[in-house]
Amino acid sequence: MTLSVISIAKKERSLYDPLYQEQLKMISRFAKVEDIELFPKEIMKAHTIGADASKIAYTKLLEPMIGKSYSIALHPDGKKVDSLAFSKLIRDKIAIQFFIGGAYGFEDSFVAQCDSVISLSEMTMSHKIAKSVLLEQIYRAFSLLNNHPYHK
Repeated sequence: MTLSVISIAKKERSLYDPLYQEQLKMISRFAKVEDIELFPKEIMKAHTIGADASKIAYTKLLEPMIGKSYSIALHPDGKKVDSLAFSKLIRDKIAIQFFIGGAYGFEDSFVAQCDSVISLSEMTMSHKIAKSVLLEQIYRAFSLLNNHPYHK
């Protein structure tokens, strides 16, 4: 299986980098995984204009990726799933791409094009934390699917 975690985020060093690297290493036991952070000039410019312009810019950047593999958007209004349901969601897929939006979230039109839309929590969290939570749940899902003791 191939997994891509695609996020609207500036490529910058952060306190979370060692955690991400450890989580990606753990996941790599089960699947090929790539962490893609995108923040081109168009997004930066849109952020200076406002929320609507930013959402439009996110869609323009990410929409061409839809349909290349099973697409899952992270969205506050998405389906709430527990770890077991999440493992069933990703089971038997050849390739999955997870989309983490920018500061203003996604346009409804982008979300509608994704195969699944999930919410990590009803709480608001930074995108850096959301990515860590997602990576942890991906590893937990693979642990469940492979009867690995990590889930317990």
